[in-house]
Amino acid sequence: MASRRPLQNRVLPTAEIVAITPRGTMMGNRGGRIHDPDTRMLLQRKWASRRWICCVTSFKGRRRKVMGQSYTELFFLDEVTALAAGHRPCFECRRADAKQFASTFALGTGCTNARSADEIDRILHSDRLEGRQQKTYQSPLGELPNGAMVLFAGQPHAIYRGALLSWQPEGYALTTETTSRDTMLTVLTPKCVVQTLRAGYQPVWHPSASDKNFKISNR
Repeated sequence: MASRRPLQNRVLPTAEIVAITPRGTMMGNRGGRIHDPDTRMLLQRKWASRRWICCVTSFKGRRRKVMGQSYTELFFLDEVTALAAGHRPCFECRRADAKQFASTFALGTGCTNARSADEIDRILHSDRLEGRQQKTYQSPLGELPNGAMVLFAGQPHAIYRGALLSWQPEGYALTTETTSRDTMLTVLTPKCVVQTLRAGYQPVWHPSASDKNFKISNR
């Protein structure tokens, strides 16, 4: 029997939505349905509203047909990937994380009224997109917090304890290329989310990113 082709609902750190086999550890959506429920293929638009969220894959025993009549289910390697693509924690299935994100978002951005989902989404939408493309900026490696995602040697990498981990759909690997704190990098994670990470928000990592897997010297 031929294997079933994966749906186009896997999100890369570059915010692209692709059809690849690995599903990842978290799911989410972009504010509604962006697919044709008959063909289960994406429409031309890549979001339905500003409410881009990151969810758990199991919640209160709910079961649903993926890419059916409701919103478009998207999947991420982990929350670090979701944050890079411009998503934030869901206030329903991840309420504790969402409240912590809101608190550190307000602290990091200095927007004291940015504790509601609507205000966070308004600021985040401005920081994640430039037209229809992902908005990026430049920063030295040494100024980026744990959990920020960057482009290095043309490929997505995550900052893990000051080191660079190469992102792959299956997980992370420690890069072998030499870097320094002064290395200038293209930052994929929206600026307001980087500020949130710097203020203390701790994202959920894929199990491949762990101290036991990587021997990282202090930088």
